[in-house]
Amino acid sequence: MAQEHQEWTGPVVVGVDGSQPALRAVRWAAREAVGHGVGLRVVHAIGVPEFFPGGAISPSTELFHLLEQDSEGVLREAELAAEDAVPGVDVSSESTTDPPVIALIEASTSARSIVLGESGRGTFTGLLLGSTTVTLAAHAHCPVIAVRGDVDRAADAPVVVGVDGSELSEHAVGCAFEQAAFRGVRLVAMHAYTDSDAKAVFSEARMEHDWEPLDQAEERVLAERLAGWTERYPDVTVERDLVRSKPRERLLKWSESACLVVVGSRGRGGFSGLLLGSTSQALLHHAHCPVLVVRAHPEQ
Repeated sequence: MAQEHQEWTGPVVVGVDGSQPALRAVRWAAREAVGHGVGLRVVHAIGVPEFFPGGAISPSTELFHLLEQDSEGVLREAELAAEDAVPGVDVSSESTTDPPVIALIEASTSARSIVLGESGRGTFTGLLLGSTTVTLAAHAHCPVIAVRGDVDRAADAPVVVGVDGSELSEHAVGCAFEQAAFRGVRLVAMHAYTDSDAKAVFSEARMEHDWEPLDQAEERVLAERLAGWTERYPDVTVERDLVRSKPRERLLKWSESACLVVVGSRGRGGFSGLLLGSTSQALLHHAHCPVLVVRAHPEQ
C-alpha cells in the first residue's frame, strides 16, 4: 500500500553558474515551478573559499567587487531566461559567498526541489557542478533534479521510476506519480532483479508463499508497491516493466525515451552506510534525460 506522500513545500531552487547548461536548467525549472504553482528561486554561489582555500588569504576589495558584478550578471541572465521560458513566472534571485554545495544544501531545507544543469564552467568542464549534484543528491533535504540529456522529448514521453521495494523507492514512486499526473503522461514502473540478489531470493515474503518462483515473487512485489498510488492518481496510466537485469542498465536504457527518470537516492542493495547508491550515481552521470533523485523527508 502507498505510504503517506511526502510533501516538500517552498519554491523550486535552481543553482546557476553562467554556463549554457545552467540556463537550460533555469528554463526547465521555470516550467516546473509554474506547473506546481510555486515560485522559482535562482541561486548563484560565488564560493569565495573555493578561490582561496583555507581562507588564509582574503580576496582584495577590488576582486570581491568584480566577483559581485559577475554574479549580478549571471543572475540577471538567469532571470531573463526564466521569464522567456515562462512569461510571468514568479522568480527571485540571490548571490552568496558560500561554496555551491553549502549554499544549495541550506536552500534545500525550505525548497520543493533543487535543480542543476549537467556541467559547470570550472577548469575541469563538467567536474565542479557534477560533483555538486552528486553531493546534493546524497545530502539535500528535498529532491534533487539533474537537467541533462534531451529535455525536449515528445509530448507523450513517459516518466519512469525505479521500484525496488525499499522505503526510499516508495517515496520515489509517490514523486513519480505526481510528476506523471502533472505532465499528463503515462508512468513506467521499472522493477529489475537478478538471481544473485540475496534479499530477493531469500525474502520473507517469498517464503510465506511456499518459495514461489522468483519472477512471480518480484511481480507481486511490484504490484504491492504500486497499490494505493494507482487509486490516488486514477488518471495516470501505469505500465509495468519487470525484468531480470541490473536496475541501472535498464533505467539508463529507459532514459533514452523518457522525459524524466525518478529514483531513490539509494536502494535495497549495496552498503547500508552509503548515502548515494550506484544506480542513482550512474543516472546522474550518464542518463539521456533529466533525473530526479528522492531522499527521505528530513522529518522522517
